[in-house]
Amino acid sequence: RGGGPDRPAGLRPGVPADAHPTGPRLRLRLRLPLPGRGRGDEQLYGRRRTGRPTRLTAVGTGVVAVLATLAVAGVDRLLFDGLGWLFGLGYLVVCFQLAVRVRYTDLLAAPISGPIAFALALLLLEPVSSPGVTAQVVSLATGLALRAGWLFSGTGLAALIVLARFVAQRRIHRTR
Repeated sequence: RGGGPDRPAGLRPGVPADAHPTGPRLRLRLRLPLPGRGRGDEQLYGRRRTGRPTRLTAVGTGVVAVLATLAVAGVDRLLFDGLGWLFGLGYLVVCFQLAVRVRYTDLLAAPISGPIAFALALLLLEPVSSPGVTAQVVSLATGLALRAGWLFSGTGLAALIVLARFVAQRRIHRTR
């Protein structure tokens, strides 16, 4: 980064050169080769992130919940020809991840979007015996009733994690 004709390189814009106690400084970046990375991989992997992890918004939480739950349900349907224990365990993992990764301002989205995604996966991937809207409603109600343990476990897990995060954040704010 050049500084321009009257500004040495390495100085921030808007800061005069004589404001630095050591005078104009050049910033050197030392890039060490990491194991498993060859030359040119910087474009492939991008810059290494530092700082806080990326958090999901409320809409992102809903989208991730639906896509991940549908993916787990699809895999369970392909492997075992129905929605069983793999779907339930996958739903628990999805609920856990949603509750851990949602932003603090959108904490309520995690326990809400999980059950919606669960019902949508049942509606789209559970086989229905006869055509019609009534059959769809009965199939959905039956699926929710038969898998209530998984549904309540995942939703409860997300609610507990969200509640713990809320209380911890409130305590942090109180101590400041």
